[in-house]
Amino acid sequence: QVQLVESGGGLVQAGGSLRLSCAASGRTFYSMGWFRQAPGKEREFVAAISWTGGSTYYADSVKGRFTISRDNAKNTVYLQMNSLKPEDTAVYYCAATRGGASIQRRMYDYWGQGTQVTVSS
Repeated sequence: QVQLVESGGGLVQAGGSLRLSCAASGRTFYSMGWFRQAPGKEREFVAAISWTGGSTYYADSVKGRFTISRDNAKNTVYLQMNSLKPEDTAVYYCAATRGGASIQRRMYDYWGQGTQVTVSS
């Protein structure tokens, strides 16, 4: 069993930055992902990272602006978000999978409760 707790969301102006954190407890030998869900939209993939951190994947919409990383000693995964845009506004969720890092939501076994990110124009 894995428990995931996100933090670091908030309100920021367009062009600003935020860093999200996802603290994991329990078994932590998992690949991790970040997803987001805006009002009235489906939850979508943002970024994923393998257990070793050697492989990372990004949605085209965030490539070059967001960076996913992890510190396994702290059981924490991060999402550094730069050059934020109003369309990045969403609830951001971290997720864990027993398998390899994936862009597919259905591959993830555990989910956090989410943290709100709001980008004002």
